[in-house]
Amino acid sequence: MGTASLTPFSYVILVLVGEGGAGPHDLVRMMRQGAWAYWTSSPSQYYAEPKRLEGLGLLSAASAPGRTHDRTVYRLTEAGREALAAWLGTPAAFPRVQNEAAVRLLGAEFADPATLLEGLRGLREEIAAGHAWLDRSQEREPGLPHREAALGINRRLARRILEAQEAWLDEVEAEFGKA
Repeated sequence: MGTASLTPFSYVILVLVGEGGAGPHDLVRMMRQGAWAYWTSSPSQYYAEPKRLEGLGLLSAASAPGRTHDRTVYRLTEAGREALAAWLGTPAAFPRVQNEAAVRLLGAEFADPATLLEGLRGLREEIAAGHAWLDRSQEREPGLPHREAALGINRRLARRILEAQEAWLDEVEAEFGKA
């Protein structure tokens, strides 16, 4: 099985399924918990991609009891493990960034400063929520000993991203709050 048809998102799914397995609902939950820091995709992709990867022989699917009905749980196959191992040795791309706030700042000439600042005000709440999420994540890390070190390093990166966003917002407010 070649990996030519695999995308970076394919590997996201393989990593999240990991050795413990995961169903699409689990994948969506993980995405919602960490999307702002690690990866964003629509929830529908978290349902479609595992099926595609199963078709490629990288995941296997089994039915497991759920709260109200049976659910599908995916597990890595040997081919999935091999694909992940090969991918981990390839060069990582620089992170793609979609920063709506930075684009709004570029458009500042089209509104008065108070309007711009009003549009950015909600970022403070999202940043605070991100810090709270990271605090909760840190508490859960010991429960995942196979990923504890990687989760800690990624959490610290996410914290630095939040802190950089806070510093950027402070600068915008200082500059555009003068008017």
